[in-house]
Amino acid sequence: MGVGRRMRKQGPPEPLSEEHFARLKRKAGLPVDDVPAEAPNKKKRKTATPTPKANGAATKKNAPKSNGKSNGVKAAPAPALKQNGRSTKSTAKKPVLEPESDEDLSDGLGDGLSGDEFSGLEGDEMDVLGDDFIGSDGSVYDSDVERNERRAMFSEDEDDSDAEEKLTAANIVGLSRKLDEQQAQEEAEAQAELEEAALQTNIERPHVIDDEEEDDLALKTKALLAPDLQLLRTRITDTIRVLDDFANLAEEDRSRAEYTAQLLKDICAYYGYSEYLAEKLLNLFPAREAFAFFEANETARPVVIRTNTLRTHRRDLAQALINRGVTLEPVGKWSKVGLQIFESNVPLGATPEYLAGHYILQAASSFLPVMALGPQEGERVLDMAAAPGGKTTHMAAMMKNTGCVFANDPSKARAKGLIGNIHRLGARNVIVCNYDAREFPRVMGGFDRVLLDAPCSGTGVIAKDASVKTNKDEKDFMILPHTQKQLILAAIDSVNHASKTGGYLVYSTCSVTVEENEQVVQYALNKRPNVKLVSTELPFGKEGFTSFMGKKFDPSLRLTRRYYPHTYNVDGFFVAKFQKVGPTPANLVKDKPAQGASAPQTEEEVVDKTPIANDKDVPSQVKDDFGGFDNDEDEKYIERAKRNAMRKRGLDPKALDKPKANGSAGKKDESKTKDEGKTKDEGKAKPESKAKKSEGKSKSKKKSS
Repeated sequence: MGVGRRMRKQGPPEPLSEEHFARLKRKAGLPVDDVPAEAPNKKKRKTATPTPKANGAATKKNAPKSNGKSNGVKAAPAPALKQNGRSTKSTAKKPVLEPESDEDLSDGLGDGLSGDEFSGLEGDEMDVLGDDFIGSDGSVYDSDVERNERRAMFSEDEDDSDAEEKLTAANIVGLSRKLDEQQAQEEAEAQAELEEAALQTNIERPHVIDDEEEDDLALKTKALLAPDLQLLRTRITDTIRVLDDFANLAEEDRSRAEYTAQLLKDICAYYGYSEYLAEKLLNLFPAREAFAFFEANETARPVVIRTNTLRTHRRDLAQALINRGVTLEPVGKWSKVGLQIFESNVPLGATPEYLAGHYILQAASSFLPVMALGPQEGERVLDMAAAPGGKTTHMAAMMKNTGCVFANDPSKARAKGLIGNIHRLGARNVIVCNYDAREFPRVMGGFDRVLLDAPCSGTGVIAKDASVKTNKDEKDFMILPHTQKQLILAAIDSVNHASKTGGYLVYSTCSVTVEENEQVVQYALNKRPNVKLVSTELPFGKEGFTSFMGKKFDPSLRLTRRYYPHTYNVDGFFVAKFQKVGPTPANLVKDKPAQGASAPQTEEEVVDKTPIANDKDVPSQVKDDFGGFDNDEDEKYIERAKRNAMRKRGLDPKALDKPKANGSAGKKDESKTKDEGKTKDEGKAKPESKAKKSEGKSKSKKKSS
């Protein structure tokens, strides 16, 4: 290869003089005798003056860039010499080289350095340079190293020593530790700043109670206007925050009762509850949890279906529904038959699988009472309030169509849907009956297990029926618990305590109020000492109350379970499981029906239908003696009872008179015909007797003659 254009124009670099090496050695503290005798001086720049440079390289005032273009800016001074990591400044002045023409500043990348560029250097000279120049202990300045080290600087404010320190291999660990400490300190400062800001925010006491008393006109005008929902929600959250930290956030001269009253008022206006029901529900929880409960009641619970294991398996059903465009997943690990539906392109109540009885639409919370009851194969089970049949068919599936399930419901209209679901789901061990469950022990008893899903106020299913918010008052919470207490006593008396596999009763409601749950259970424990509470064996649920607003309940009520929509995303529910350990004492059963038979009953009269024990247990009923009744006196009471029953059913009681009139007319006609027949018979008998008498007289005359 020939000599490159750059070498032809500029020539080889200038030689390094011996004086330069001596000066460097003196500054570094090395003996001057070790300096090489003669430095090579083969390379020369074409346009440079032969003046020796302090560092062996020429710098220019207007230094060209690496690509050969000049920027017209004065070049920075040469970097200081370095020895053992320390920098020194050179006082030598550096001459500036000016390019002869634009061709001299051609890029150094195009032509490159030819292989003959350093051909003038001899081998022994290269060895000498290798010992003291490149391979020395750092006494010679290398511009490339300095350039790389200057790139490592993090900012213009840092000096050379800082940049060099950060790039030293020995200090990398310490530098990393320093950076970690600095980052941790910044995070601690940020956290402290956030806490300070939060503290300042909490110190600001929200103003949620109006100081001015509004007159009647302002109140009436305000009542006509629509409430500002955003303002109400903000005030609710502020009030809850105050109640959570009342000591620090409450305004002066304000009591907790005032904040609670304001919260109750805002909840009634925001969610649309009656004041009575809102207060009853608010007392069940702390303020923040009560807010979550009210919020959960505004959103519907997930749609859940129960697989009918009498006809299919859950995996097969899920696959069939997925093929129809249904998005689903198992309802949870606690259930092996439930499927939760998220989205469906087809109506779930009209699919071929639904019509074939492969599943039934049923709330997830309705699985819990049957799971707690746990009916076994071959047992005799009673469902006292069975319609529409979800729990009845669930029990039949758990019993695998063995044994016998008595499904009772007092409403004939609801019993039709019950019968339809039983047939559709293929439950063949179910008997449907229509009795008032409070009188069921007299109809039939001796069941291994009894399920009582009692009628309730529905405060746990407000998301399904929003009318509960306003149509429940104090009267409802007196009548419903009274009915539930009668039903639970009847259920206890229907259980066979001597059952080898059972003797259990499950009481459940879809309500969250204490009056319908814990108080009813406590009443049953007080009235029937032959029962006790046992564990429901359900995998989740909150414990029942053992004390509430000054009322103390039995400690065993911890075994009951409560379910809320804001905690488990299921309908509000209550489940309690009893075990009957002995027969019901006869002295605890009131014989009310015998007293009520002799007293007149009206529509407004409340009849106590407390269940009675079996006939064998009551000595007064052992004698089957019906003597001593006055039928004529009882007839008017029976008549009155029939008329009252017809009025309750919406029928006209006067309809009872029509068959009586016809019957009396028929009786009169029959009596007339009988009388006429008697007169005719008597008329016929008289001539015969006269004829006989005349014959007898004629015979006597003949004899006398």
